[in-house]
Amino acid sequence: MKISIVTPSFNQAQYLEATMRSVLEQQYPELEYVVIDAGSSDGSVDVIRRYEDRLAYWVSEPDRGHADGLNKGFAHTSGEVMAWINSSDAYYPWTLRTVAQIFNDVPEAQWITGMPTALSEGVEPKLVYESAWNLYDFLSGNYHWVQQESVFWRRSLWETAGGALDVTARYACDFELWCRFMEHAPLYHVPTILGGYRQHDERRGHEVEDGARAYPREAAEIYARWSPRFSEQDRWKANVVRITNNELGRVVRKSLKKAGLLRWYRHPRVAYDMESRRWVGASA
Repeated sequence: MKISIVTPSFNQAQYLEATMRSVLEQQYPELEYVVIDAGSSDGSVDVIRRYEDRLAYWVSEPDRGHADGLNKGFAHTSGEVMAWINSSDAYYPWTLRTVAQIFNDVPEAQWITGMPTALSEGVEPKLVYESAWNLYDFLSGNYHWVQQESVFWRRSLWETAGGALDVTARYACDFELWCRFMEHAPLYHVPTILGGYRQHDERRGHEVEDGARAYPREAAEIYARWSPRFSEQDRWKANVVRITNNELGRVVRKSLKKAGLLRWYRHPRVAYDMESRRWVGASA
């Protein structure tokens, strides 16, 4: 199964090599790796050239922003499975083989996410977070993010959802894409770590614009445009999620699910079956 990975970058030479090595050193046999540099002046091009014989495509030229660079990169790919890893983040040594096996074993899964992790200065996970999102979490407004570094999807879903990132989204283009994906297929959760987000002072997710963090503000604006597309029944279910999402509410929700009164509330997930040595689809 061919996996297409794109790394967009701009003046991230201090992290770029570690990111590229986290992809290339997995030695995944059907990797299609593309690097799109936006015209860096900090030595990033020298880093890329050290690995260019292992890249499917690379370029260094100005673009119209993060989403535009990603669209340019994905236009040079053909893999059945797709993802991107930003130039200060990293995959783990097992990531690509795990992802390929999941998509082979669980054909109903159109997109997946692993457990979110934050990275230390190296590529070791610093923090691992519990993750579980579905349509009703999105609609309730409790979550305006899914960790991008851990998300992989089938090309068929990408094409169904429009085949491009929204270039008008300057900061939360990933969240806008997840919203479109969610209209077509549920997000499956994988009980392992797949990608790590490096915490540093220049990360895009913490940029400030007009005195406020730009990513959550833009994500909230996207959410406001996206959520009305769903039915009143969906929004009613989302309200149930909202009022049962605090510590006491989670106990209430667990009791309601156990009693069969929240059968509709499911986080699709995959689990590894030790006996068959395969991933299998399941519901929480």
